[in-house]
Amino acid sequence: MELRHLRYFVAVAEELHFGRAAARLHVAQPPLSRQIRDLEEELGATLFDRTRRAVALTVAGRAFLEEVRHVFESVERGTTAARRAHRGEIGVLRIGYVGSVAYSGLPEIVRAFRARLPGVEIRMQEMSPARQVEALLGERLEVGFARGPVDEPALDVQTVLDEPLVAAIPFEHALASRAKVPLRALAHEPFLVTARTRGPGYHDYVLTACRQAGFSPRIVQEGSHFDVLSLVAAGMGVAVVPSSLREIRRGDVLYRPLLERVRTQLVMVSRRTSTSPVLREFVIGVKRLGRHGLHRRKG
Repeated sequence: MELRHLRYFVAVAEELHFGRAAARLHVAQPPLSRQIRDLEEELGATLFDRTRRAVALTVAGRAFLEEVRHVFESVERGTTAARRAHRGEIGVLRIGYVGSVAYSGLPEIVRAFRARLPGVEIRMQEMSPARQVEALLGERLEVGFARGPVDEPALDVQTVLDEPLVAAIPFEHALASRAKVPLRALAHEPFLVTARTRGPGYHDYVLTACRQAGFSPRIVQEGSHFDVLSLVAAGMGVAVVPSSLREIRRGDVLYRPLLERVRTQLVMVSRRTSTSPVLREFVIGVKRLGRHGLHRRKG
């Protein structure tokens, strides 16, 4: 039994006339009649009472018509769903992110995507860059957001946001009076840094920037970006953090621009081989948002 047989049946059942049904279907009447007879033989039931003057549905025909209409409704829903899925309008998008990205544009990105494609279910999970890479390669994530650089040949890495690093110092620190701080001014300070397990690329970049400024920082403690800021607030030392973390407003931490041009990148990471339409639409949205000012707002 094929959908074609069901369409023929519905046309005859609604027209109750083989000639009109044939015209509606753009087929000849004899083949239509044969298809209906074949359908009845397959079902083992007579669907129509036929006389020279009239065609009427039998009890079996009426019961079959009700169910066949449900079939076509399901086919229509399935067709619509398939087309929407192909366009990336429905589905699931699993996003991994590092905590500090919550202040670096990710909320704007997700909000804009949900407004454009509300039928997509978004699942977000905070995780380190290393875990993101593992989950992406294992196809447990569609996309991740981390502090660059991220080096994995199987992944596509795109810069979403480029922003300066700033010095984070306790409120009453001797450097508080300066409008800008040279990195070398932090050489003899107890240094707080984001743990390498939280992002090796970012961790190594900060230490390299310090060495290029002529010193190796005296690291007293490591942690997440939020741990680091809490330790700065407690007077435990100074740190170099992305400028977007200034959005975490607390009176016991001051942020000062660095004299050096030292910048960090928020990167979006996904599998090169992914064929997900939802991911494709998400990437398009991220690029569009970037062109319309995400970089300028955060830089």
